[in-house]
Amino acid sequence: MQRNSWKKILLAVVALAIVGVALRGWKGSHEKAHAARAPAEVPVKVALATRGDLDLALKVIGRAEAYSTVTVQSRVNGQLQSLAFVPGGRVKAGQAIARIDPSLLQAQLDQARGELAKDQAQLTNAQAVLVRYTPLLAKGYVSKTDYDNYKANVGVYAASVKADKAAVEMAQTQLGYARIVAPVDSIAGAPLVYPGAQVSANSTDLVVLNQVRPIYLTFAVPESALDGVRAAYARGKVAVGVSVPGAKGAPLAATLDFINNAVDTSTGTIQLKAEYPNADDRLTPGQFVQVSLPTTRLANVVTVPVEALQNSPDGSFVFVVGADGRVQQRMVATGQGSGGRLVISKGLDGGEQVVTDGQMLLTNGTRVKVVKG
Repeated sequence: MQRNSWKKILLAVVALAIVGVALRGWKGSHEKAHAARAPAEVPVKVALATRGDLDLALKVIGRAEAYSTVTVQSRVNGQLQSLAFVPGGRVKAGQAIARIDPSLLQAQLDQARGELAKDQAQLTNAQAVLVRYTPLLAKGYVSKTDYDNYKANVGVYAASVKADKAAVEMAQTQLGYARIVAPVDSIAGAPLVYPGAQVSANSTDLVVLNQVRPIYLTFAVPESALDGVRAAYARGKVAVGVSVPGAKGAPLAATLDFINNAVDTSTGTIQLKAEYPNADDRLTPGQFVQVSLPTTRLANVVTVPVEALQNSPDGSFVFVVGADGRVQQRMVATGQGSGGRLVISKGLDGGEQVVTDGQMLLTNGTRVKVVKG
């Protein structure tokens, strides 16, 4: 009987142990299942819905254009002696870029100076004669006719001296023209003639200079946008964004400088020009650019980044992050957009945090974790 009792007790202990192990396994699996069902925080990026003014922009294609283009010519006839610029290189205003053989011009100057010296000597002599015979006229030793001739000679030689001085000045100017200088800071093109060539005054082209600091951006907008452009121009400086196709980085900042005075009736557009400092030589004349020009200002509107907008069969919506860290799906009505931001005409008041990245993992009420980046 005692053996049977011990066996029963042992079996009971073993059964209890098995039940305990089973209970612990069930509890662990239950806790794991519960943890798996518990929603994790979804990482998202957010931005602020802001209220303020928004300038709508018109994007068009334009071209870079030299601020000024100068075709350099010689102002005197002669043989081209030398060129003093690097083709495609930068030249400074006043820098010598070419030289005409000055030999003939120097000879003409020397001749003019000789004529001046001769006539100056004759004038001095005539004046001395007049001074010497003036007191003799009163005493009757010199006739009135001879005296008038002496006096006339002084006038004639004085006039000759003036003419000679003008000739010397002209010859000096002509000699100065033998040294040809750049009129503006610019970039030189390829030479159009080479040393040894005979050039004609105001006729032979030597080189083309393009002023590119600053540089113009020429583009055209539809005449329907003209009122908006003029209104923006009247408010002050109009900032123009310039992007080079294929280039990375932020748009270049230019300023609207010119609105043409007539619409092109064949295209229905009007020409505009923007000015860019181009201190970094980013733009070259003739280069294609994309221009973004503000045309209309929307006052006191709510805007969000375009990445925040989502679409569903029921319409457009955004996810708004609440104070409890959960998102709310907010249906919105949208308007126009510009500069990567979209007008929200209904559904937001401004100041809300809206999700811009990570929306694919969200539903109404999902808990989120805001990350930066």
